[in-house]
Amino acid sequence: MTTPGERSPVPDLTAATALARRIGVRIPLVNAPMGGVAGGRLAAAVTAAGGLGMIGMGSAGSVPALERELAHVRGIDGPFGIGLVDWVVSGQPRLLETAVEARPALISVSFGENLDWAADVAEAGIVPATQVYSAQEARRAQDAGIGVLVARGVEGGGHGAVNAALLPLLDEVLDVASVPVLAAGGIGAPGDLAAVLRAGASGAWLGTCLAACSESLLPEAGRRALLDARGADAVLTRAYDVGMGLPWPSRYPARVLRTAFTDRWTGREDELAADPSAAQALAMAIAADDPAAVPIDAGQGVGLVTAVEPAARVLGRLWQGVSGPIAG
Repeated sequence: MTTPGERSPVPDLTAATALARRIGVRIPLVNAPMGGVAGGRLAAAVTAAGGLGMIGMGSAGSVPALERELAHVRGIDGPFGIGLVDWVVSGQPRLLETAVEARPALISVSFGENLDWAADVAEAGIVPATQVYSAQEARRAQDAGIGVLVARGVEGGGHGAVNAALLPLLDEVLDVASVPVLAAGGIGAPGDLAAVLRAGASGAWLGTCLAACSESLLPEAGRRALLDARGADAVLTRAYDVGMGLPWPSRYPARVLRTAFTDRWTGREDELAADPSAAQALAMAIAADDPAAVPIDAGQGVGLVTAVEPAARVLGRLWQGVSGPIAG
C-alpha cells in the first residue's frame, strides 16, 4: 500500500478510540486468527502489547485444539478473541459452544453464508465479527447482528474472496456500515495503517506482519520462508485445498507463498482432484516439511517481514508510527 518508511498525515482517531474502548484494549490492532499460526501465545502477546489477541482455529480447528490454546490466555490482563471457520463449525458445533464458554471479548466466524450464530454470541455478551467483501455483505452482516465488520482486501494472506483491493473495498463498506469496521489486507507499515485509519476504519486486522513473530505457531522453516519472500512470491491458488481434500468453498482461494506445488497445479485443480497419487505425494511432502510443498499463508505485504520479532515490537512500530499509544 505504501512504501516502507513513508509518512502519512495523522488520521482522525475518533472511531479507533471508540472501538478500543468498546472491546477494552489500548490500541485498535487485532491479530488475524490465522490457522496454524495464531495460537494462544501469540494472542497473549498481542493483548499484552495493548491490542486484541485472537486465537485462530483454521481448517484443522477442533475442541481439543482450542482448549489447548486457551490455556495460554487464561489469567492474562486484558481481553482476547477467537476466530473460527464457518464450514469447520458446521461440522463441529461444539467448537463454537466452547468458544462462547471461554468468554472472549470477540468471536469471529467467516467464510460462510449462515449468520445465525451471531445472535447467540451477542446474547452471551460477546461481540460477533465476520469478514465481508462488499457493501451487500456488510449490510447483511449488520442485519444479522454482527457487531464488527472486517473489510478484507484481496492483498491479504490466507483464504479470502477475490474481490477489490483494500482501500476501494473499505470505502464501499464504510458507506453502509453502522458498526465498527476493521481493515485487513496488506497492512505492514505505519503508512499502511495511517491510510486505512484516515479512510475511516476503526482499526486493523493484521496477519502476515505478525506471522513470523517469535510467539506464533509457525515452524522455523515457515518463518525462514516468510523472511526470504517478497510480495510477488504470494500467489492465489486453490491447489492446496484441493490437494489436501479440504472443503473450502471455491469462492475463497488462498494467498500463499509460491512453491513448486503451486507452480504445477494452480489452474489445474480439476486434474489434481482426479489424481489420488498427487494428493498422496502432497501429504507425504507436508509431513516431511518439504519447503517445495508446504503451504505458507502470506499476503502481498510479506516483503516487509524481515526479522523474527516479538509481537509487541511489531505492534509498537505500527501504532507509534501513526500517533503513539491511545490512552487507556
